[in-house]
Amino acid sequence: MAGLREAAARLRAAGCVFADEEARLLIEEARTPERLATLVERRAAGHPLEQVLGWAAFHGLRIAVEPGVFVPRRRTEALVDRAIALAPERPVIVDLCCGSGAIAAALAAALTPRELHAADRDPAAVRCARRNLAATGAQVHQGDLFAALPRTLRGRIDILTANVPYVPTANIPLLPAEARDHEPHPTLDGGPDGLAILRRVMAEAPAWLSPTGHALTETAPAQAEEAARAIRAAGLTPTVTTVRDTATTVIDCCAMTLRWPARRA
Repeated sequence: MAGLREAAARLRAAGCVFADEEARLLIEEARTPERLATLVERRAAGHPLEQVLGWAAFHGLRIAVEPGVFVPRRRTEALVDRAIALAPERPVIVDLCCGSGAIAAALAAALTPRELHAADRDPAAVRCARRNLAATGAQVHQGDLFAALPRTLRGRIDILTANVPYVPTANIPLLPAEARDHEPHPTLDGGPDGLAILRRVMAEAPAWLSPTGHALTETAPAQAEEAARAIRAAGLTPTVTTVRDTATTVIDCCAMTLRWPARRA
């Protein structure tokens, strides 16, 4: 493959909306014409651009992404921004369902954590997160939600992020092919209504948060009301923020008794 024009034409023919921009990125990543041809064909076959490149842009960082690991979405930067706004000085931070470790890496870059932990049940995700968090001093644990964490964290977490899977099971076949065919379904599947894992996290969160701690998660806007009910049932107070530009809903939860109304940004 000769260069930009040919690469962009191949991507455009495969239906890539941002063919020119993607071709430039692939050319920057490829070291030889043969390598470029391989990358372009993978992208044309429907593989996520981030997996083809080997990295994803997230909150000003370049996050390594490996096949079989959930690709961090730019919309999740809203969750990071909210966590940064809520964090006290030198917080204890935990990122559950960490995937590549993108959220933890962004928080480490913006804050000065006293402790930083990340956890995922998938070995590939744990390996990828350790790679992305190596320079931060974070501890990355493998296991199911809170069971992966050291018990010494109970009652001490200032910022708990959990970008859990929230696609209803029946909706997975309706996802874009990039996600449906090339990302592990357990990283997408949130159960019958998309909130099964969120309920599990919020049920245990009160025992792990510090007295002024916050738990933050992301949902689809249509799920926000039911998610807020589940959070209140767990004894936490939800604050719901919907970002119109990205159709993203971030919910932060605390143990305070004051109930803040939902708001839109």
